Amino acid sequence: MNIKAMGERVINNHFHALTHQNYRYFWFGQCISLIGTWMQNIGQSWLVLTLTGSPLLLGLVGTIQFLPITCFSLFAGALIDKFPKKQILIATQTISMILAFVLAILVFTDTVRYGYVITLAFILGLTNTFDMPTRQSFNIEIVGKEDLMNAIALNSTTFNLARILGPSIGAAMMALLGPGWCFLLNGVSFIAVIYGLLRIKTTPYVRQKKKDVGILKEIKDGMVYISQDKRLLQTLLLVTIIGTFAYNFSVLIPVFTKSVLHLQERTYGTLMSCLGAGSLIGALTVSLRSKKGPKMKVIFAASMMISVFLCLTGMTGSPYWTGLFLACTGVFNILFATNCNSSLQIFSKDEYRSRVMSVYSLVFAGSTPVGNLFAGFVADRYGADGAFIACGLLCLVPCLAIILLFRSKNRDTEKQAAI
Repeated sequence: MNIKAMGERVINNHFHALTHQNYRYFWFGQCISLIGTWMQNIGQSWLVLTLTGSPLLLGLVGTIQFLPITCFSLFAGALIDKFPKKQILIATQTISMILAFVLAILVFTDTVRYGYVITLAFILGLTNTFDMPTRQSFNIEIVGKEDLMNAIALNSTTFNLARILGPSIGAAMMALLGPGWCFLLNGVSFIAVIYGLLRIKTTPYVRQKKKDVGILKEIKDGMVYISQDKRLLQTLLLVTIIGTFAYNFSVLIPVFTKSVLHLQERTYGTLMSCLGAGSLIGALTVSLRSKKGPKMKVIFAASMMISVFLCLTGMTGSPYWTGLFLACTGVFNILFATNCNSSLQIFSKDEYRSRVMSVYSLVFAGSTPVGNLFAGFVADRYGADGAFIACGLLCLVPCLAIILLFRSKNRDTEKQAAI
């Protein structure tokens, strides 16, 4: 068997979302753009820490960046189904590109100030409020339900491969040339994803506008729909806890690197790459097993393991153990997030999917302002090691309570049905 035939067999068996031409355009664009995004993420965190020297102010940047998602995600979910998603994504990606160039210019001209970074972070957050649920619900338009979980897993693979490469390149770039180049190259990287979107040809799903139904009524209908589906509700509650307390790495890892490990940029980039390497392993695992569909048992187990490894990370003072525990955290992060994301999209009705995914964006990313502020506050008072442990415990206890509560409710429902 020749190499081409072997490649086609692997794609058909394990990466079948890539058989869709539209998805290939989208995926290859993301491969390039996300490396730039991760370069900007670590560049921005290090820039803010250099400008202010305050973990709390660093946490505030994350809070401000994700605040629009917290405030406006539900409105975005009710609106985006009324317009072609491809056009929304072209607009949001273009705005993100411009913001990256502006930040690069501010750094190169030595006019960057903390207040400017906060402002740009807020505008980016407002853009992502529409970008995130649109991207999530766009996947099903370009691959269909059958290949949806594989597409989400491949997206995670791309995201986490970029999480390995981006911080490594970004850390080296900062050490040699300064953070401005991270922002400049991120801006350039958006050209790839915009080009890919322009090549995509698909029939968009546009929900028909109902007369005399306001946006608040549509939001309420979506929330009622979620509350009546136990599978959707339990998944979103777990995502709320993990999204709030587990995903504060952009705040905790740079502070942990400086104040606990007493090391510099290259170690910070390496630790972020370790997290990405674990996430990549998790994403590839999901890709290879995606035909079996999402599993609630995997969601339960992954939420518990994320909590445990966060606590273990806070208990080590060695960069090697820190890297290992972050890699393990990354594996379970992706197992959790991919199964949650797939479950919500597959088990939602078409007319509610964008609203469900807007709630997912709200609790997954929109909870970040609370989590970043909490992590920054605890790190400021008790150190980054104490913050890791606190975040781990605040994931473990509520997640366990939610799992046991819904298991009890399911047993009660089964008993009533038997009677």
